[in-house]
Amino acid sequence: MPRGSRAIDRDELRPKYDLSQLKGGVRGKYYQEAVAGTNLVLIEPDLAQVFPGGESVNRALRLLVAVAHVATPASRRRATPNKRPKRSAAKRARVVAGR
Repeated sequence: MPRGSRAIDRDELRPKYDLSQLKGGVRGKYYQEAVAGTNLVLIEPDLAQVFPGGESVNRALRLLVAVAHVATPASRRRATPNKRPKRSAAKRARVVAGR
């Protein structure tokens, strides 16, 4: 923006926004949860009927993890999640050789 065209009025809110309709906002509503290190997750309304609180959601997720752990063979599980498994020396040699 050129220097000479600066407007004196610094109200940058667009006219289509009616501030009288923006009521009920609470500053810092989730501050304590964020500071405590919890994860806030919004679930769909149909799931909210099945899982009325955080305890039931945690119980279901723990059960899912346990079932997945049992269903997955130990050879396919990684000790450190989200990391690529290291290649063996023979596999590295094949990759370098282009086979």
